Amino acid sequence: MKIYGSSGYKNLHTLSLNCLRHINAALDLIEGSITVTTTKKTFDPYIIIRARDLIKLLARSVPFEQAVRILEDDVACDIIKIGSLVRNRERFIKRRQRLIGPNGSTLKALELLTNCYIMVQGNTVSALGPFNGLKEVRKVVLDTMKNIHPIYNIKTLMIKRELLKDPELRLQNWERFLPKFKHKNLNKRKEPKKKNIKKEYTPFPPPQPESQIDKELASGEYFLKDSQKKRKRVEEIKAKQAEAINKRQEERNKAFIPPKEKPVVKPKKATSETKIDIEVIKEKVKKAKRKKLGALPVEEVKLKMATVKKKKK
Repeated sequence: MKIYGSSGYKNLHTLSLNCLRHINAALDLIEGSITVTTTKKTFDPYIIIRARDLIKLLARSVPFEQAVRILEDDVACDIIKIGSLVRNRERFIKRRQRLIGPNGSTLKALELLTNCYIMVQGNTVSALGPFNGLKEVRKVVLDTMKNIHPIYNIKTLMIKRELLKDPELRLQNWERFLPKFKHKNLNKRKEPKKKNIKKEYTPFPPPQPESQIDKELASGEYFLKDSQKKRKRVEEIKAKQAEAINKRQEERNKAFIPPKEKPVVKPKKATSETKIDIEVIKEKVKKAKRKKLGALPVEEVKLKMATVKKKKK
């Protein structure tokens, strides 16, 4: 990028961008504008649009070494506006920082996977690279501003990158390999305890409430004398006091009421099946007494005695 000055135009500088492309640019410091023009040697008609994109990238603080790549045929640019996607300013700053990641690690991973240069500046994200990469970058940026963490999209991009290496899977559907993430709304909105149920609409107005005089006319109090009214009020007050005294007395007497005793459970009689046969046990004990520790049974002893007697004879 070369800057030329002229004596006749002190505030006007002419710039020559990329000598091979044969484009001229004029910077007007009074108006604060840059004008890009073609020359007689320009052979590419679309280069003027790419030069306009170059000015846009430079205005978004993209370094000149990266911005000049837009003049190449295989490179395109995309400026994503993210300022109007989130209303709350604090939430917007958090999500923008989530896109950058700690020490720019998330942004670096996106650049490696998409082969694009990404620059986050203010309310815009500038991307520079191949068309397929720009499409993925736009998707990741918009999802991040919609509160979807970029790590999920990075994971899918890594899987796609591995699947591209296999020539057999290139023509197949990849949905079975890609992960499916479900949204989890942990902070559910609390429902109010008292729900206001709207009544059905009726064109007729509600009935007029009865006044105090109407109530007295209905009960007959309106025609009573003042002394009779006072006596009736005193009687009502006394009746209420009597009810309150009775309730208090009942609550006090509850402490003196004994608790209900549990019914005594009678032991069940032993059935004939569960009875113990005492005679059988006695016979077992007698047999055990007859036998000594290590002694032979009675039948064997008798046989031995008979053999001994035969030998003596």
